[in-house]
Amino acid sequence: MPNPITQIPISILDLSPVVKGETASDAFKHSSSLAILAESLSYNRFWLAEHHNMPGIASSATSVLIGHIASQTSKIRVGSGGIMLPNHAPIVIAEQFGTLASLYPNRIDLGIGRAPGTDQGTTFALRRQQISGSIDFLQQLEELRSFFLPAYPGQKVRSVQSEGQDVPIWLLGSSGYSAEVAGRLGLPFSFAGHFAPEQMMSALEIYRRVFQPSEVLDKPYAMIGVNLLIAESMEEAEFLASSQVLSFLSLLRGQPKQMEAPSQDLLKNLNIQEQSFLHQRMNASIFGDKDYAKEKLKELILRTEADEIIVNTMVYDFDMRLRSYQYLAELGNMQARAESQSDTSSPALTV
Repeated sequence: MPNPITQIPISILDLSPVVKGETASDAFKHSSSLAILAESLSYNRFWLAEHHNMPGIASSATSVLIGHIASQTSKIRVGSGGIMLPNHAPIVIAEQFGTLASLYPNRIDLGIGRAPGTDQGTTFALRRQQISGSIDFLQQLEELRSFFLPAYPGQKVRSVQSEGQDVPIWLLGSSGYSAEVAGRLGLPFSFAGHFAPEQMMSALEIYRRVFQPSEVLDKPYAMIGVNLLIAESMEEAEFLASSQVLSFLSLLRGQPKQMEAPSQDLLKNLNIQEQSFLHQRMNASIFGDKDYAKEKLKELILRTEADEIIVNTMVYDFDMRLRSYQYLAELGNMQARAESQSDTSSPALTV
């Protein structure tokens, strides 16, 4: 039996949500405010995700937004959760993240995914040609990683900005494929438990079973994503969470929209397919008061043996979103713990 996990870092995944009646500009201001709060509360990382053609998500130009967030903060690690590599030429991503690493040394993470992060038509608009399958992704990943190595004599194609830069590359996934690739390459792995919880345990088992030590890691490092919302009461949390549930439903119906105000009444007349989808996608989400959230986080950490947790909190009212992250920090006493540790230590949640 493994030893119980008692302390792990906690990070934030931000999609820059756009709520009904607001604009992308408002979403970016909220992301900046959240990142500043996250740093003050000693969260470990602040990651942004690439999605396209979704009116309720503003983080499409992920690299640009990472630079903006990094400029608004001074210590917290900022990165991608993730960049959808098949949407881009590897050299472009290397140049972008090499530039970010030069501007904000030792603070930039590069999380890589292989899904398009959008619908089929937008995928074509992004890529202009068909790119699919594991072989294409592995070749792209190898090419990307090569641009972060020092140039060799006579190298014809170079990404000068990224050469020799220490930018941690993570693989992100919602199935066993990326888990296996991350394990065999000895890279850190982040599982999208907030999106595909039914695949989580099998993907983690694969990652740890096939893991091969590398110059990056000598043992596996797994971060788990989770939807989490903490409120004053269970009833308030469930009510506020209905906005996120409605956003999931709009994706299922092929009609993505800006985040709507909470309304549990709109969830009363779902068909069987919609009920099944929500159960599959949301059954690992943690919506409740502080006591409930702490207990469920403890269960998640012990069950997955996670090395880190990354939290996605989607709430219509931005003040309620900030409050939830403040409550989460209080659970782990993150600020006090960070003040008592050296600057190189990561804050942790005690469960």
